[in-house]
Amino acid sequence: MRLPTRRQCPMEGDGKKEQAPPFRNPFVHELRFTPLEKAKIALMTVTLFPVRLFLAAFMMLLAWPFAFVASMGRSETAVEPQCLWRRLVDVALKTIMRVMWFTGGFHWMSVKGRQALPAEAPILTLAPHSSYFDAIPVTMSMASIVMKAESKDIPLWGTLIKYIRPVFVSRSDQNSRKKTVEEIKRRAHSGGEWPQIMIFPEGTCTNRSCLITFKPGAFIPAVPVQPVVIRYPNPMDSITWTWQGPGAFKILWLTLCQLHNEFEIEFLPIYTPSEEEKRNPALFANNVRRLMAKALAVPITDYSFEDCQLAMAEGQLRLPVDTCLLEFAKLVRRLGLKPRNVEKVLQEYGNRARKLDGEKLGLEGFSQYLDVPVSDMLRDMFALFDEHDDNSMDIREYVIALSVVCRPARTLETMKLAFKMFEAEEDGALTECELACILRTALGVAHLRVTRLFSAIDVDDTGKLTFDKFRSFVALHPDFAEEYLYRDNASLHSCGHHTNPSPSANGICPDFSPSDHTSASKLKKHN
Repeated sequence: MRLPTRRQCPMEGDGKKEQAPPFRNPFVHELRFTPLEKAKIALMTVTLFPVRLFLAAFMMLLAWPFAFVASMGRSETAVEPQCLWRRLVDVALKTIMRVMWFTGGFHWMSVKGRQALPAEAPILTLAPHSSYFDAIPVTMSMASIVMKAESKDIPLWGTLIKYIRPVFVSRSDQNSRKKTVEEIKRRAHSGGEWPQIMIFPEGTCTNRSCLITFKPGAFIPAVPVQPVVIRYPNPMDSITWTWQGPGAFKILWLTLCQLHNEFEIEFLPIYTPSEEEKRNPALFANNVRRLMAKALAVPITDYSFEDCQLAMAEGQLRLPVDTCLLEFAKLVRRLGLKPRNVEKVLQEYGNRARKLDGEKLGLEGFSQYLDVPVSDMLRDMFALFDEHDDNSMDIREYVIALSVVCRPARTLETMKLAFKMFEAEEDGALTECELACILRTALGVAHLRVTRLFSAIDVDDTGKLTFDKFRSFVALHPDFAEEYLYRDNASLHSCGHHTNPSPSANGICPDFSPSDHTSASKLKKHN
């Protein structure tokens, strides 16, 4: 598989064509230090870091009684009048939080533009979302946010959270997402009675190299929104907290070890939706995203939260950083090709592909195989498999890629399906070249050396492998990809190569947009 140099299809809800996806994976962040930087961090670790950590914790403790008193007797369905003492508490909490950030190295913060009033724009959309330090705008404005319901039960932190009157999403309530959207609509249409709601529409953290797909939850109320962009123009990026990269505590440690951390927030002009955008939240979200990307001078891509789940799936074949399967998964979603009955459809596809016996298909044949009309999106998908630019593809590679996307953690089942399509009828075996094709497609890369792996499995030097041999080898070598593939292919870096917490949506902006995906409920929380 390979990424085409240019995409043919426009974005969803948009008539404009878009450039090829950015080369840098938005869900990966790597830090490299020079010897001087390492020496500086070591010095700060034993001097500045413990002092800052103590002061930040102290400021959090100091804020707790103010938040506790102000939250007493509050109703969840109505807003109490902002009397003098509540305003004083609000000022005191903002001051305490600002001192907390100051002790953490955020000595001054650049604010551009003017924050709209709640009556003007009841919803603030913030991007890019890249760290738990994105809580800075929340403490600056004390605006409401969308948070997981479990957060309110955390000692100390829960009291501070309840003070800003968040909209809670419950993981245990199947109707929680629908209720959350309804609550946001109710507050948004209150005429400024409720505080503004800050929403990170990306739904997960990225490395700020682009803006990924905006979820429609913030745009369903069809009210004016104010786009807000965030920047961290620091020489060393110790802020970013993505799916692959430094963990939560390491980010905190490195950031507190910097003498100064810069933060910029820019309030863009209020965006009022057109009648068409009010009827189409996806179009509304895309147009706001395009506006924010222009202000940030970064590209946009259709990668989404679901792509994070694919990239970080706990299978024996961890996807590389620059895998083509993220692009493939996006096209599968947009073409509506993800089957409801995965096992049944994959078996049917596998049987049909086996009958073709490696026969190449053109674009028309690919269209007929999938029973979908030829379109720009289908051309983009076809281009992923047209590796030699000869307008042909092996449909078996499509079936393998679809299996990985639909069941990313079940490596052996994908390999069993692939062996079934490639194996020879007389002995049920395949060659080294065919194994390379299978693994290359399963990883979503253009080139892959498998000679050492093939030799390790084919101990009898027959030049052929059966699935039983492969399965037995994997049982003895569960980390075979790390030992035989990543070491032999220097450019191959696994998304799950580093030890990280299990993937999930960030706790500040949990996914509340109505959707039909169910796998998110099985994920542990990143924080």
